[in-house]
Amino acid sequence: MAHALDIDQLRTFLAIAELGSFTKAADAVNKTQSAVSMQMKRLEDRVERPIFVKDGRQSRLTEDGHRLIEFAQRMIRLNDETMTAFAEPSIVGRVRLGLPDDYAERLLPQVLAAFARLNPAIEIAVQCQGSTLTGDMIERGDLDLAIVTSGDCVKVHGEVIRREPLHWVAPANMCIHTEDVVRLALGPTSCAWRSQAVSLLDRINRRHVISYTSSSAAALIGAVQAGLAVAVLPESAVRSGMRILGENDGFPMLPPCDITMIRAAAATDPVHDALCCHIRAAIGNVAAELMAAE
Repeated sequence: MAHALDIDQLRTFLAIAELGSFTKAADAVNKTQSAVSMQMKRLEDRVERPIFVKDGRQSRLTEDGHRLIEFAQRMIRLNDETMTAFAEPSIVGRVRLGLPDDYAERLLPQVLAAFARLNPAIEIAVQCQGSTLTGDMIERGDLDLAIVTSGDCVKVHGEVIRREPLHWVAPANMCIHTEDVVRLALGPTSCAWRSQAVSLLDRINRRHVISYTSSSAAALIGAVQAGLAVAVLPESAVRSGMRILGENDGFPMLPPCDITMIRAAAATDPVHDALCCHIRAAIGNVAAELMAAE
Protein backbone atom coordinates (compact mmCIF):
# COMPACT_ATOMS: atom_id res chain seq x y z
CA MET A 1 0.00 0.00 0.00
CA ALA A 2 1.39 3.41 -1.01
CA HIS A 3 2.18 5.83 1.81
CA ALA A 4 0.95 9.43 1.79
CA LEU A 5 3.76 11.99 1.51
CA ASP A 6 4.10 14.77 4.06
CA ILE A 7 4.17 18.31 2.61
CA ASP A 8 6.39 19.64 5.39
CA GLN A 9 8.92 16.88 4.75
CA LEU A 10 8.88 17.72 1.05
CA ARG A 11 9.52 21.42 1.79
CA THR A 12 12.51 20.45 3.90
CA PHE A 13 13.73 18.10 1.18
CA LEU A 14 13.60 20.90 -1.42
CA ALA A 15 15.49 23.19 0.93
CA ILE A 16 18.29 20.63 1.19
CA ALA A 17 18.31 20.08 -2.57
CA GLU A 18 18.49 23.85 -3.18
CA LEU A 19 21.10 24.71 -0.54
CA GLY A 20 23.14 21.49 -0.72
CA SER A 21 23.41 21.17 3.02
CA PHE A 22 21.34 19.79 5.89
CA THR A 23 22.73 22.54 8.13
CA LYS A 24 21.79 25.42 5.81
CA ALA A 25 18.40 23.85 5.13
CA ALA A 26 17.72 23.55 8.87
CA ASP A 27 18.27 27.31 9.26
CA ALA A 28 16.10 28.05 6.22
CA VAL A 29 13.11 26.01 7.44
CA ASN A 30 13.57 26.97 11.12
CA LYS A 31 14.26 23.44 12.36
CA THR A 32 17.13 21.81 14.20
CA GLN A 33 19.54 19.72 12.17
CA SER A 34 18.45 16.59 14.03
CA ALA A 35 14.79 17.35 13.18
CA VAL A 36 15.74 17.76 9.50
CA SER A 37 17.64 14.47 9.54
CA MET A 38 14.67 12.72 11.14
CA GLN A 39 12.30 14.18 8.53
CA MET A 40 14.50 12.91 5.70
CA LYS A 41 14.71 9.46 7.29
CA ARG A 42 10.91 9.35 7.45
CA LEU A 43 10.64 10.59 3.85
CA GLU A 44 12.97 7.81 2.69
CA ASP A 45 10.82 5.32 4.60
CA ARG A 46 7.71 6.66 2.84
CA VAL A 47 9.13 6.46 -0.70
CA GLU A 48 10.95 3.24 0.18
CA ARG A 49 14.08 4.44 -1.63
CA PRO A 50 17.30 6.09 -0.43
CA ILE A 51 17.24 9.73 -1.52
CA PHE A 52 20.58 10.73 0.05
CA VAL A 53 23.96 9.02 0.13
CA LYS A 54 26.99 9.91 2.24
CA ASP A 55 29.87 11.54 0.34
CA GLY A 56 32.59 12.06 2.92
CA ARG A 57 31.13 14.38 5.56
CA GLN A 58 28.45 15.62 3.16
CA SER A 59 25.28 14.03 1.84
CA ARG A 60 24.33 14.16 -1.82
CA LEU A 61 21.19 13.25 -3.68
CA THR A 62 20.84 9.81 -5.18
CA GLU A 63 19.30 9.33 -8.62
CA ASP A 64 15.92 8.75 -6.92
CA GLY A 65 16.50 11.91 -4.90
CA HIS A 66 16.91 13.93 -8.09
CA ARG A 67 13.73 12.34 -9.48
CA LEU A 68 11.84 13.33 -6.35
CA ILE A 69 12.55 17.06 -6.79
CA GLU A 70 10.04 17.62 -9.60
CA PHE A 71 7.32 15.59 -7.85
CA ALA A 72 7.91 17.50 -4.61
CA GLN A 73 7.65 20.86 -6.38
CA ARG A 74 4.40 19.86 -8.08
CA MET A 75 2.85 18.55 -4.85
CA ILE A 76 3.75 21.69 -2.91
CA ARG A 77 2.36 23.94 -5.62
CA LEU A 78 -0.89 21.99 -5.72
CA ASN A 79 -1.11 22.08 -1.93
CA ASP A 80 -0.55 25.84 -1.83
CA GLU A 81 -3.06 26.43 -4.63
CA THR A 82 -5.65 24.34 -2.79
CA MET A 83 -5.10 26.24 0.45
CA THR A 84 -5.42 29.53 -1.44
CA ALA A 85 -8.72 28.42 -2.96
CA PHE A 86 -10.27 27.58 0.42
CA ALA A 87 -8.59 30.11 2.71
CA GLU A 88 -10.68 33.09 1.60
CA PRO A 89 -13.59 31.82 -0.48
CA SER A 90 -15.44 35.14 -0.43
CA ILE A 91 -12.69 37.57 -1.51
CA VAL A 92 -13.98 40.30 -3.80
CA GLY A 93 -11.94 43.05 -5.46
CA ARG A 94 -9.67 44.20 -8.26
CA VAL A 95 -5.92 43.78 -8.76
CA ARG A 96 -3.78 45.74 -11.22
CA LEU A 97 -0.97 43.45 -12.39
CA GLY A 98 2.01 44.54 -14.48
CA LEU A 99 4.61 42.43 -16.26
CA PRO A 100 6.78 42.36 -19.42
CA ASP A 101 5.16 40.81 -22.48
CA ASP A 102 7.45 37.76 -22.48
CA TYR A 103 6.32 36.76 -18.99
CA ALA A 104 2.72 37.40 -19.98
CA GLU A 105 3.12 35.02 -22.91
CA ARG A 106 5.26 32.34 -21.28
CA LEU A 107 4.19 32.12 -17.68
CA LEU A 108 0.79 33.56 -16.93
CA PRO A 109 -2.01 32.60 -19.35
CA GLN A 110 -2.80 29.32 -17.62
CA VAL A 111 -1.93 30.80 -14.22
CA LEU A 112 -4.43 33.64 -14.52
CA ALA A 113 -7.09 31.33 -15.95
CA ALA A 114 -6.70 29.01 -12.96
CA PHE A 115 -6.83 31.98 -10.58
CA ALA A 116 -10.04 33.23 -12.22
CA ARG A 117 -11.65 29.82 -11.75
CA LEU A 118 -10.66 29.75 -8.09
CA ASN A 119 -11.51 33.40 -7.43
CA PRO A 120 -14.33 34.42 -9.76
CA ALA A 121 -15.09 37.58 -7.75
CA ILE A 122 -11.59 39.03 -8.24
CA GLU A 123 -10.98 41.12 -11.36
CA ILE A 124 -7.42 41.31 -12.72
CA ALA A 125 -6.36 44.19 -14.96
CA VAL A 126 -3.08 43.36 -16.74
CA GLN A 127 -0.64 45.89 -18.20
CA CYS A 128 2.39 44.77 -20.23
CA GLN A 129 5.44 47.03 -20.07
CA GLY A 130 9.17 46.52 -19.66
CA SER A 131 10.51 45.78 -16.19
CA THR A 132 11.76 49.34 -15.61
CA LEU A 133 8.47 51.02 -16.57
CA THR A 134 6.55 48.41 -14.60
CA GLY A 135 8.67 49.10 -11.53
CA ASP A 136 8.06 52.84 -11.90
CA MET A 137 4.30 52.21 -12.03
CA ILE A 138 4.49 50.17 -8.84
CA GLU A 139 6.42 52.97 -7.13
CA ARG A 140 3.81 55.55 -8.20
CA GLY A 141 0.97 53.31 -7.08
CA ASP A 142 -0.39 52.85 -10.61
CA LEU A 143 -0.08 49.06 -10.23
CA ASP A 144 -0.64 46.77 -7.28
CA LEU A 145 1.57 43.79 -8.18
CA ALA A 146 4.19 43.13 -10.83
CA ILE A 147 6.52 40.45 -12.18
CA VAL A 148 9.88 41.85 -13.29
CA THR A 149 13.41 40.76 -14.12
CA SER A 150 15.85 41.04 -11.23
CA GLY A 151 18.79 43.29 -12.06
CA ASP A 152 16.82 45.60 -14.34
CA CYS A 153 16.50 49.22 -13.28
CA VAL A 154 13.67 48.60 -10.82
CA LYS A 155 13.75 50.64 -7.60
CA VAL A 156 11.13 48.69 -5.64
CA HIS A 157 12.47 45.74 -3.66
CA GLY A 158 10.71 42.45 -4.30
CA GLU A 159 10.73 38.70 -3.75
CA VAL A 160 12.60 36.41 -6.13
CA ILE A 161 10.15 33.63 -6.99
CA ARG A 162 11.64 31.94 -10.04
CA ARG A 163 15.12 31.19 -11.36
CA GLU A 164 15.87 29.98 -14.89
CA PRO A 165 19.03 29.39 -16.92
CA LEU A 166 19.77 32.22 -19.36
CA HIS A 167 20.97 31.21 -22.82
CA TRP A 168 22.50 32.57 -26.00
CA VAL A 169 20.18 31.41 -28.80
CA ALA A 170 20.54 31.31 -32.57
CA PRO A 171 18.51 29.78 -35.41
CA ALA A 172 19.07 26.02 -35.54
CA ASN A 173 19.46 25.86 -39.31
CA MET A 174 21.90 28.77 -39.77
CA CYS A 175 25.41 29.61 -38.57
CA ILE A 176 25.10 33.33 -37.89
CA HIS A 177 26.89 32.82 -34.56
CA THR A 178 30.13 31.99 -36.42
CA GLU A 179 30.35 35.37 -38.17
CA ASP A 180 33.38 37.55 -37.43
CA VAL A 181 31.12 40.19 -35.92
CA VAL A 182 28.18 38.65 -34.08
CA ARG A 183 24.88 40.46 -34.60
CA LEU A 184 22.83 40.65 -31.42
CA ALA A 185 19.15 41.21 -30.66
CA LEU A 186 18.87 42.54 -27.10
CA GLY A 187 16.63 44.55 -24.81
CA PRO A 188 16.99 48.30 -24.09
CA THR A 189 19.90 49.78 -22.13
CA SER A 190 18.00 49.31 -18.86
CA CYS A 191 17.90 45.53 -19.45
CA ALA A 192 20.19 43.53 -17.13
CA TRP A 193 20.50 40.71 -19.68
CA ARG A 194 21.85 43.17 -22.27
CA SER A 195 24.48 44.51 -19.86
CA GLN A 196 25.56 41.01 -18.89
CA ALA A 197 25.77 39.81 -22.49
CA VAL A 198 27.82 42.77 -23.71
CA SER A 199 30.15 42.63 -20.72
CA LEU A 200 30.86 38.92 -21.20
CA LEU A 201 31.56 39.29 -24.92
CA ASP A 202 33.85 42.28 -24.24
CA ARG A 203 35.71 40.24 -21.64
CA ILE A 204 36.63 37.56 -24.18
CA ASN A 205 37.19 40.10 -26.99
CA ARG A 206 34.37 38.64 -29.08
CA ARG A 207 33.43 41.25 -31.69
CA HIS A 208 29.74 42.09 -31.77
CA VAL A 209 27.19 44.69 -32.76
CA ILE A 210 23.69 45.26 -31.38
CA SER A 211 21.57 45.13 -34.51
CA TYR A 212 18.12 44.90 -32.93
CA THR A 213 16.89 46.53 -29.73
CA SER A 214 13.42 45.97 -28.32
CA SER A 215 11.69 45.62 -24.97
CA SER A 216 9.40 43.09 -26.67
CA ALA A 217 10.46 39.47 -26.29
CA ALA A 218 8.37 38.59 -29.34
CA ALA A 219 10.46 40.96 -31.47
CA LEU A 220 13.75 39.46 -30.23
CA ILE A 221 12.46 35.93 -30.78
CA GLY A 222 11.38 36.95 -34.29
CA ALA A 223 14.87 38.28 -35.05
CA VAL A 224 16.37 34.91 -34.08
CA GLN A 225 13.80 32.89 -36.01
CA ALA A 226 14.42 35.01 -39.10
CA GLY A 227 18.16 34.34 -38.85
CA LEU A 228 18.95 38.00 -38.26
CA ALA A 229 20.70 37.89 -34.88
CA VAL A 230 21.71 36.01 -31.75
CA ALA A 231 19.59 36.79 -28.70
CA VAL A 232 19.72 36.18 -24.96
CA LEU A 233 16.63 34.39 -23.65
CA PRO A 234 15.61 32.49 -20.51
CA GLU A 235 15.12 28.75 -20.87
CA SER A 236 11.32 28.90 -20.94
CA ALA A 237 11.41 31.30 -23.92
CA VAL A 238 13.51 29.04 -26.15
CA ARG A 239 11.44 27.86 -29.11
CA SER A 240 11.72 24.92 -31.46
CA GLY A 241 13.97 25.82 -34.36
CA MET A 242 16.39 27.59 -32.02
CA ARG A 243 19.84 26.42 -31.02
CA ILE A 244 21.34 27.08 -27.58
CA LEU A 245 24.93 28.26 -27.87
CA GLY A 246 27.60 27.36 -25.34
CA GLU A 247 31.27 27.78 -24.59
CA ASN A 248 32.19 25.36 -27.40
CA ASP A 249 30.54 27.85 -29.77
CA GLY A 250 32.55 30.72 -28.34
CA PHE A 251 29.81 32.12 -26.09
CA PRO A 252 30.52 32.39 -22.35
CA MET A 253 28.07 31.04 -19.80
CA LEU A 254 25.46 33.56 -18.71
CA PRO A 255 24.29 34.00 -15.10
CA PRO A 256 20.83 32.65 -14.29
CA CYS A 257 17.72 34.77 -14.74
CA ASP A 258 15.86 35.67 -11.55
CA ILE A 259 12.20 36.68 -11.79
CA THR A 260 10.92 38.92 -9.01
CA MET A 261 7.45 39.71 -7.72
CA ILE A 262 7.07 43.28 -6.45
CA ARG A 263 4.17 44.84 -4.60
CA ALA A 264 3.00 48.42 -4.15
CA ALA A 265 3.13 49.78 -0.60
CA ALA A 266 -0.66 50.19 -0.55
CA ALA A 267 -1.37 46.68 -1.92
CA THR A 268 -2.20 45.10 1.42
CA ASP A 269 -5.73 43.79 0.87
CA PRO A 270 -6.73 40.10 0.82
CA VAL A 271 -7.14 40.26 -2.97
CA HIS A 272 -3.44 41.13 -3.29
CA ASP A 273 -2.43 38.38 -0.87
CA ALA A 274 -4.48 35.86 -2.84
CA LEU A 275 -2.89 36.68 -6.21
CA CYS A 276 0.63 36.81 -4.74
CA CYS A 277 0.20 33.38 -3.19
CA HIS A 278 -1.27 31.93 -6.37
CA ILE A 279 1.51 33.25 -8.64
CA ARG A 280 4.20 32.10 -6.23
CA ALA A 281 2.70 28.62 -6.03
CA ALA A 282 2.07 28.34 -9.77
CA ILE A 283 5.33 29.57 -11.32
CA GLY A 284 7.75 29.83 -8.43
CA ASN A 285 10.65 27.43 -8.17
CA VAL A 286 12.67 29.34 -5.57
CA ALA A 287 11.38 29.72 -2.03
CA ALA A 288 11.84 33.19 -0.55
CA GLU A 289 13.54 31.92 2.57
CA LEU A 290 16.07 29.94 0.50
CA MET A 291 17.02 33.00 -1.54
CA ALA A 292 17.45 35.00 1.64
CA ALA A 293 19.82 32.35 2.99
CA GLU A 294 22.18 32.50 0.01
